[in-house]
Amino acid sequence: MRARTAPRPIADLWDWQREAACRGMDISVFYSPTGERGAQRRGREAGARAVCLGCPVRAQCRQFALALGEQHGVWGGLTESEREEITRLSRAVTLAG
Repeated sequence: MRARTAPRPIADLWDWQREAACRGMDISVFYSPTGERGAQRRGREAGARAVCLGCPVRAQCRQFALALGEQHGVWGGLTESEREEITRLSRAVTLAG
């Protein structure tokens, strides 16, 4: 018989955010205002990606957003459309396998 372990504290699921490079930054860097398109959007996303590039918890952030199906903003260096594509491809592989 295996010994039961206590469930992880909920705080453990969020602790990675304490180390995030974006902690305390203005969220407008990561979330587009209504109607933002084209070069303006690409520029904002490039700025967000630059923050994510050096972030020590980028992988955890990315996984968090993918697991939750986050539909807005740049998370872990991925835009909404990139996360959507990853999710779509993952579903296709699951259905094919």
